Amino acid sequence: MTDASRTDTTSSTGDYRTDDFRTAARATAELVSDYLDELPGRPVWQPMDPAERQSLLELELPEHGADLAELLKVIAERVMPAPMGNGNPRFFGWVNSAPQPAGVLATLAASAMNPSSAGGDHADVHLERAVVRWIAELVGFPHPAGAGLLTSGTSMATIVCLAAARGRAARRIGWDVREQGLSGLPPLVGYVTGETHSCVRKAAELLGLGSRHLRTVATDADGHLDLAALRAAIAEDRAAGRLPFLVVASAGTVGTGAVDPFDPIADLCAEEELWLHVDGAYGAFGALDPVIAHRYAGMDRADSLALDPHKWLGVPVDCGCALVRDPEELRSTFSLVPSYLRDEAAGALGWFSEYGTEQTRPFRSLKVWASIAHRGRAGVAADIARCTELARTLGELVAADPELELVTPVETSIVAFRYRPAGIDEKRLDTVNKELPVAVQLRGRVFVTGALHRGREMLRACLLNAATTEADLRLLLEEVRSAGAELTARRGTE
Repeated sequence: MTDASRTDTTSSTGDYRTDDFRTAARATAELVSDYLDELPGRPVWQPMDPAERQSLLELELPEHGADLAELLKVIAERVMPAPMGNGNPRFFGWVNSAPQPAGVLATLAASAMNPSSAGGDHADVHLERAVVRWIAELVGFPHPAGAGLLTSGTSMATIVCLAAARGRAARRIGWDVREQGLSGLPPLVGYVTGETHSCVRKAAELLGLGSRHLRTVATDADGHLDLAALRAAIAEDRAAGRLPFLVVASAGTVGTGAVDPFDPIADLCAEEELWLHVDGAYGAFGALDPVIAHRYAGMDRADSLALDPHKWLGVPVDCGCALVRDPEELRSTFSLVPSYLRDEAAGALGWFSEYGTEQTRPFRSLKVWASIAHRGRAGVAADIARCTELARTLGELVAADPELELVTPVETSIVAFRYRPAGIDEKRLDTVNKELPVAVQLRGRVFVTGALHRGREMLRACLLNAATTEADLRLLLEEVRSAGAELTARRGTE
C-alpha cells in the first residue's frame, strides 16, 4: 500500500486515519516495552496520590472525542505509573502473575480481530480447541474432543463444572434440573475443606445449592482433606435423607499451597458415586515439575478440573479453563440453540456456547497459544520448576531464621510463615502478623499478603515469576523482619 493510498484510508470504528493508528500503535509498543523493562527497578507498589486517585474517579464523560495520541498520553502519564505491582519479580502477593510477553503481543492481535468465539468456522474457534487440549496435556488430564473450554477464570470454570455435577446428580434420580429446578429435590450436598477457595461457595450459592449444604470437613495439620472425616460426613448426610453429590479437592490451596491426596479421594468418590472436582486454579500446573509431580497422582481421575492459565502460565488476564472427563455432561447442562444461531456446518461438537454460560465469548485462545508456544512444554516446565525451587529455598531461609516460623511444609510455590521473635505473647504476635503485610507493602521494596491458617494470622509468599532471584527472597525476609520490629515496638508502647 502506498503512502498516498494509506492517507485516504479511515478505520471502520471512527474518524481516525490508518496512519494515525500506525503511529499510535508504534508508540504504544514502545510504551509497553519501556514499562516492562523498567519494572524491576521501580517500587513494587505504592499507594496512588490521593488527588490523582480522585481525578480518575471523577472523570467526566467527554462530549467530543480525543485523538489517539492524546489517549496514549493519558495512559502513559496517569494509568501505567500506578500498577498493581504483579509484573515485578519481588511481587509475592495473592496469586497474580507477571504477564507473559508473547501473550501481551497476542492480546493486541486478538483485540484487532475482535471475534465472538462462540462458534463458527474461524481461526479462534479451532485454536481454542487446540489450546484447551494443550492445557489438558500439560497437567495430564484426559481430554476427549469437546471436553473443555476457556472461561474468564477459575471462578467461572467452577460454576460451569459444578453445574454439570448438579445436573448429573439430579438425572440419576430421575430429575431434570434444567426444566424442573431444584424445588422437590432432596438437598444436594457438596464437601469442601476450610482451605477451599471462596469461588466454590459462590458457585454453590449461585447454582441454588445453598452454602449450608456445602459441608466443611476437617483437614490435617497441614491443610489436606481428611478422608475419615469425609467418609463420616457422607454417611451422616445419607442417613438424614440428603443427597451427597460432590467433593472438591485442591491441587494447591491458595493459603499454603497444600495438595490434597487425589487417589484415595477418587477411590471414595467412585465408591459413593460422587462427582470429584479439582480446584487447580493456581497449583495444577505444578504437575509439570518432576520434583513435586508425585503430589498430583490421581488428579487425572477427577470428573472435572478448573484451572487458570492466567496464573502460573502468565497468560494475560482474563483466562481460566474448565476441563471435564465427559463432554456430554457440559453440553447437556448448557446447550440451548435458538433458531437464529443454527449452524448446520458446526459438526458433531457444535458451538462452544453450548458448553458454558457465555454466548458472546472473547478471543482468549490466541494469548494462551502464544504464551505456551513461546516457551514450549520444556520452557513452561522449567519456569514452574524454578518457582517451586525458589519456594523451597525461601522455606529453608524461614526455617533457619530465629525470628520467623514456617507454618506448613512447602509443597508447591507458596510459603506460609509468621514473624515470631522471642519474648512476644501470642495475642500480640497475631496482631503484628495481621498488620505486617500492609506495612511491608507500603515500603515499596517487596509485596506480600497475609491469610489465616487454623485461626492464626500469617504471611504467605506466592512465587509465580521465574525471574525472581534468591536475593529477592532475602530482601523479602529482611523487609518482614524490619517492618515486624517496628510494629512490635509500636505495639509495646500502646
